[in-house]
Parts: sequence; C-alpha cells; structure tokens
Amino acid sequence: MNIKGRVVKLGDNIDTDIIIPARFLTEIDEKELGKYAFYPLKKEIKAGDIIVAGSNFGCGSSREHAPRAIKGRGIPVVIAKSFARIFYRNAINTGLPIIELEEADELKDGEIIEIDIRKGIIKGEKEIFKIKSFPEFMQDIINKGGLLRYIRRKR
Repeated sequence: MNIKGRVVKLGDNIDTDIIIPARFLTEIDEKELGKYAFYPLKKEIKAGDIIVAGSNFGCGSSREHAPRAIKGRGIPVVIAKSFARIFYRNAINTGLPIIELEEADELKDGEIIEIDIRKGIIKGEKEIFKIKSFPEFMQDIINKGGLLRYIRRKR
C-alpha cells in the first residue's frame, strides 16, 4: 500500500473527544462522522492529508467512531509517536492504517510525504524513515476495509 499526502501536524494526547466530539456520536455513516472529525481544533484538514501527531494519539474513551470519523474525513493514514492501545486496535478493526514513528516530530507541517507500508518506508522531503510493517494478517484486515469485511471474505 502506497500513500502520498500533505502532513497536518497535531500534538500529544489527541483524545477521542477531539477526534470526534461526543455530541456527534449519533451518526453512524462514516462520511457524516468525517464532517465533524477534529472539529474542536478548527484546523483545516482535507481528504488525502496525513495526520502526524505526538504521543498517546487516540487516548480517552473507547469508541470505534474515532477511527471511522478519520476515515470518513478521507484521511488515509495516521502517524504518531505512540497510540492509545484501544485506539490502535479499533483503527485496525475499522481498516484505518496507523504507523508508530518515534521520529514523528521530524516531519514538518505541510510537507509532502510518501509511505510504502509494505516496504516499511516513509519518504519525507529531506529524510527517509524506516517503519515497522504490520504482520500480514493485520495488513489483510486493513486492505479489506476492517475486521468485519475481512471475516466475511474469509468464509
């Protein structure tokens, strides 16, 4: 899977209330959820942008709405120094690729980057970062659009 996009930098401890505020959780459609993704930040985040955050991304309450809202916004991948464990699993289960990158601070806001998830490489404008690839079964879950679609296709 290859992804190219503009970096949108966020900080540490971006919680699920920032990703999708509770008042919008009545929506179930990903595209509708996506309209409200990152609403509290009042930051321009467009479809195709790549979120790059600090530590503990996705902390807070466990809600699958959070990665679904990110996908609904058209964000193809999230890179962070670290993810809250429940968000990490919810992202995989909903088919949202996420990448842990200790050097996330080195990626600059507005920079265009290219990611080759299978090869485990992020190419920035000035640097190349090595990333850990997902195990094959997790990559299959993401490629199929989430755990439910993966299970349905396995039958």
